[in-house]
Amino acid sequence: MGYTIAQKIIKNHLVSGEMRVGSEIALRIDQTLTQDATGTMAYLEFETMGLKRVKTEKSVAYIDHNTLQSGFENADDHRYIQSVASKHGIYFSRPGNGICHQVHLERFGIPGKTLIGSDSHTPTGGGIGMLSMGAGGMDVAAAMGGGAYYITMPKMYKVNLTGKLKPFVSAKDISLEILRILSVKGGVGAIIEWGGEGIKNLSVPERATITNMGTELGATTSIFPSDEVTREFLRAEGREQDYIPLESDTDAVYDKVIEIDLNELKPLIACPHSPDNVVTVESLKGTKVDQVCIGSCTNSSLFDMLKVAALLKDKTIKESVSLSISPGSKQVLTMLSDCGALSDIIASGARLLECACGPCIGMGFSPNSAGVSLRTFNRNFEGRSGTADAGVYLVSPETAVAAALTGEITDPRLLGTMPQVNMPPNFKINDTAVIPPVSEASADSVAVLRGPNIKPFPESKPQADVLKATVSLKVGDNITTDHIMPAGAKILPYRSNIPYLSNFCFGVCDKSFPERAKELGESIVIGGSNYGQGSSREHAALVPMYLGVRAVISKSFARIHAANLINSGILPLTFKNPDDYDKISEGDLLGLTGVFAGLDSGEITLKNETSGEKIKLLCSFTERQKKILKAGGLLAYAKEN
Repeated sequence: MGYTIAQKIIKNHLVSGEMRVGSEIALRIDQTLTQDATGTMAYLEFETMGLKRVKTEKSVAYIDHNTLQSGFENADDHRYIQSVASKHGIYFSRPGNGICHQVHLERFGIPGKTLIGSDSHTPTGGGIGMLSMGAGGMDVAAAMGGGAYYITMPKMYKVNLTGKLKPFVSAKDISLEILRILSVKGGVGAIIEWGGEGIKNLSVPERATITNMGTELGATTSIFPSDEVTREFLRAEGREQDYIPLESDTDAVYDKVIEIDLNELKPLIACPHSPDNVVTVESLKGTKVDQVCIGSCTNSSLFDMLKVAALLKDKTIKESVSLSISPGSKQVLTMLSDCGALSDIIASGARLLECACGPCIGMGFSPNSAGVSLRTFNRNFEGRSGTADAGVYLVSPETAVAAALTGEITDPRLLGTMPQVNMPPNFKINDTAVIPPVSEASADSVAVLRGPNIKPFPESKPQADVLKATVSLKVGDNITTDHIMPAGAKILPYRSNIPYLSNFCFGVCDKSFPERAKELGESIVIGGSNYGQGSSREHAALVPMYLGVRAVISKSFARIHAANLINSGILPLTFKNPDDYDKISEGDLLGLTGVFAGLDSGEITLKNETSGEKIKLLCSFTERQKKILKAGGLLAYAKEN
């Protein structure tokens, strides 16, 4: 039996374990990346581990999230990250150089290599044939120190593309189509490989759009072959030496195969408040639009921006619409400027934002109250934009431009003839905004600079064999890490200050939660299915840990969040019978006895002390995870070992 692309890379990087679906495997990691909203904590953890130098082939610290410097906090964090990166052997991408995934694809991604990043959209690298996965900051810190990255061996899905995209239909529509087919839970426990004749007409930036959005499926990662399209992209970046051919074997076996005919695809749109709430654009014709945002790590490549510029050329956006443009990198912005496309964008009435994540994480450009915002982003979770009652829709760049020009949701195919967009044969290379670290011999001379907003890493408690605690919160299905630990311009600057950040925990669901959790001292949270989907931010585990949450019991968990809970010493338990979710209410006193024996057997009996009900819970953990939980988290476990 042959191997899939992902299986080939896993086989070449396997440190321990067997490539058997459902079993734990440990992988050697070649590259890591962090961004500043999660990076500060990752580097605090790296320092706590007492490691002097990274041991990866390449580790890069990006500043792309907290770029709005309305106070000292973000600037202090950037200074800390730059100093700790220089000291420990990490490359530092300065503010303004671009979004981590776009820049990494351009300058550092290598087919066949492994990459983990403290950002859930790290799978973007799969567009270039990397095995790229999002992870919590602790796992990234461990990988930087030479440690393996542990995952459950995934299933293998294959999506075969046939035909060719029609004008005004793009890679974003492919992403929305697979979300429509599988849902935000449909990729859980799987790696999605893209193939078929239809991929030959997709450039690396288009492929990266698709692998980026694979995160919204709950997939471990997504990946494309490394072929002549990949070679051409690397050659244009001046990195053809990094190319290797990589494809699946003809007799590779997949757990699921999905067929998509690109000839039949129409412009699609994801409605509020989930990326899988997908319908055709034409079905929403005439819906008034207040705001349009083009950019993010999903759709900010040069190819995307050139299409936008061509569609806006000699046109003016509707007076009722506010349009923002965020190029993905300094390279993209420079080339737009040099060829005149930037002038066409600005002349249309668009507002140019810096090369950063910006509106995607609620960092400025929030919609008006109850406003309708069309965005070329990857997430439209409730409140993520910074406006609680906004209606956020996810669209392609083409559909975004159509809305900006007409003031309403409009099928872009009605704009006429799609202009021809030609990519330049060579990209303009300027890496001066990437600062290399000092040599190992000079590392001792570098002082790590800490501002007053950077607080010590919170300490977790060892897991107890008996736990009695009150339910501090009960939530429903598809709770995202944005629900648990919101982003946005008002909160993100405090990502390195857990005590202050805790005041906003679960603020989207229940503003009284932080105070209630503090009063209880120790508590338990109850969740529905797919608990913790979305961003990889480990703050969604660290902050509840700080507030005394000892266990989360849900119908099911998102992969990265479950790992982050374990790393923080919080028990992630699932209902053996999902209907038992209805037998627990907020305020109930719950008792767990024989926790250690339950960890070993894989099942724990919970007694609802308030109602008298007994409920079976599943706790299927690896031996390593059991030890981490008993120690009280990954850092405590690392210190013990």
